[in-house]
Amino acid sequence: MAGILGRSAGEGLERSCTDRDWVRAREPIGGIELLQAWFTGRGYQKHRHDTYGISVTDVGVQAFDYRGKVETSLPGQVVVLHPDEMHDGRAGADGGFGYRIVYVEPVCIADAVRAITGRPSPLPFVREPVADNATLASAVADAFQSPQEPLALDALIVRFAEGLLEESYRAIKPRRIDHAAVARGRDFLDSRPANIQSADLEAVTALSRYELARQFRAVYGTSPHRYALMRRLDFARTQLRNGMRLAELAFVAGFADQAHFTRIFKSAYGITPGRYVRLQGVVHLSTDG
Repeated sequence: MAGILGRSAGEGLERSCTDRDWVRAREPIGGIELLQAWFTGRGYQKHRHDTYGISVTDVGVQAFDYRGKVETSLPGQVVVLHPDEMHDGRAGADGGFGYRIVYVEPVCIADAVRAITGRPSPLPFVREPVADNATLASAVADAFQSPQEPLALDALIVRFAEGLLEESYRAIKPRRIDHAAVARGRDFLDSRPANIQSADLEAVTALSRYELARQFRAVYGTSPHRYALMRRLDFARTQLRNGMRLAELAFVAGFADQAHFTRIFKSAYGITPGRYVRLQGVVHLSTDG
């Protein structure tokens, strides 16, 4: 069967599904697209994408034909599919299989590799499509848990590039840090309680978004997105103690809505904003969280 070239798993794939099979996909954003699926038998006929496909098998055995061989991936293992390379997908054992996959545009990987290595380089080539790679596995997991905000996506793409470089056995030499530029980025994040775009930080630091993500983590131990998120939550805690209502605070602090704010607050501190308010004794504030 002729292969079909598509941007992502949602385009042009011929799939034979039973009632038990399912696919859930998110729209592409910032060079990344997410898809999660479960198949009891054959999932996909032969096809190809013009993106990297980096997946983690969650349940069962995933089998696929790739580069003239039958490959299998067990739970926790990472599968790397290169752009424009033919493959299919099916259950490798009774009971079906489930997986999560992240499609990453090659141009994003190329830009991130240049930020990491300091020079234009060929795309990382992974010889073995199935691997036990902690960097890539954690990046896939975080892609499905992190908000699809610009700074979060920048950091994810750098981690995918790092994991691909690890699997391609290319040495990564430490690069110099522009401490003044990184400090300007931190000061800018400190001064803005709302969500920040990648282009804003690029203008302030004169570093590319991927270079900044790499250097910021090297200096401060976290990504610009995570640093900015915690500063927004610091701001939110102060405003909660001052009696600001949750719906208004969620908007001011740059969250999508009150539910989004409550979910992020609880994941950071282990309690809801409403419980935080009550424990602080701010009894005049009406909350639902």
